[in-house]
Amino acid sequence: MEQKQELGAHKLSLIGRKTLTLTGVKEVISFDAKEVILDTVQGMLLLRGDEMNVTRLLVEKGEVDLEGRIDSLIYTERGKGTKRSESFAKRLFG
Repeated sequence: MEQKQELGAHKLSLIGRKTLTLTGVKEVISFDAKEVILDTVQGMLLLRGDEMNVTRLLVEKGEVDLEGRIDSLIYTERGKGTKRSESFAKRLFG
């Protein structure tokens, strides 16, 4: 059985709505130029914007860097996150 390394604290650093650095990321659920969905140690996180690119991804450390125009960051309630973006979107907009 594979043992996962414990992820550190969740930190978010946004510089000028163009560069975002995150820690405490458990999984990248989906991403494209307009929307990124992440499962973090603090719950699901939905990022919206334009021309967003994942520039660095260190899965084993739980770190993600993004660049592009970031318009919004939305967290779900703690404990209600799922691993399926369909369920997340349905709960968010349903």
